[in-house]
Amino acid sequence: MSRIAGRIATLLVSLAGLLFVTFALGRLLPVDPVLAVVGDRAPPDLYAKVAHDMHLDRPIAIQFALYAAAMARGDFGQSSSTGQPIMSDIARFFPATLELATFAIVIGVGLGIPTAVFCVRHAGRLGDHLGRIVSLLGLSIPVFWLGLVGLLVFYAKLGWVGGPGRTDVAFQYSVPVVTGLAVVDAMLSGDWAAVQDALSHLVLPGGILGLVAFGYVTRMTRGFLLWQMGQDYVTVARLKGLSEAAILWRHALPAATGPVLTVILWTYAYLLEGAVLTETVFAWPGIGLYVTQSLFAGDVPAVLVGTLVIGAVFMLINQCGDLVQAALDPRSRAR
Repeated sequence: MSRIAGRIATLLVSLAGLLFVTFALGRLLPVDPVLAVVGDRAPPDLYAKVAHDMHLDRPIAIQFALYAAAMARGDFGQSSSTGQPIMSDIARFFPATLELATFAIVIGVGLGIPTAVFCVRHAGRLGDHLGRIVSLLGLSIPVFWLGLVGLLVFYAKLGWVGGPGRTDVAFQYSVPVVTGLAVVDAMLSGDWAAVQDALSHLVLPGGILGLVAFGYVTRMTRGFLLWQMGQDYVTVARLKGLSEAAILWRHALPAATGPVLTVILWTYAYLLEGAVLTETVFAWPGIGLYVTQSLFAGDVPAVLVGTLVIGAVFMLINQCGDLVQAALDPRSRAR
């Protein structure tokens, strides 16, 4: 119970710190939130009234207290760019980011772990060097450049994938929105043409993000497995006559499960918060694109709430990763 209480307290303190950072960010941005509401030609009395309603004429400490109190009771304000409650916008845009990140992490894990095992199996040889080079490319190539090239080659030239957006116009209103995940909703509707269309739009941006996840998962998993292969129990297994493949699959990989799962969760959290460039290039209506468009429109409350939601999700997944690591580590269970 004390461990759980400590983690909850840590999470609450982290959320409070994130709340303060987003508030400070809103005050440092070179954008006037009042002008975003009333426009450039509003009379001074209207400007003063809106500034008063937004508590911008109060001292900074009182502004932060009011801001924190509003967040605590679930009052996230209204977006000046969409005219909708900000949490309604978040609920509408976040499933797209969730779908994109989930597709990417499946690719990253599905390719990354076998590649890491292959590299360790051929450590120091040609196969290991090739695997490391490929994983490094996944981490090094700029996502926005890869996205533009992918659209040019696979969409514009070859026509193998769908274009920007999540679906074609023909399917935007024919598929009922149930979960907010385009592929899942298309499956639930039973319209397999819509499923194919949703997948054709998802495969390129999801695959590009998957390369990033692949690079990180491969390199980290390879490091964990190499460390395990140098432990005493592996030496004992070799003395017993076990093959290197058997040692790797039956002993080293299960022993590295905790750190590998933690890395996967951290990578997933990074994809959820770091897909801004991919969503912008592919006009993918996710939370990153929503925050970017709100920033350009001077919609400071939407930017702050979007940043707060992304940060909170990252911290929650980070805590889940720590819990998984603690549950799978015998030393943590003993303590």
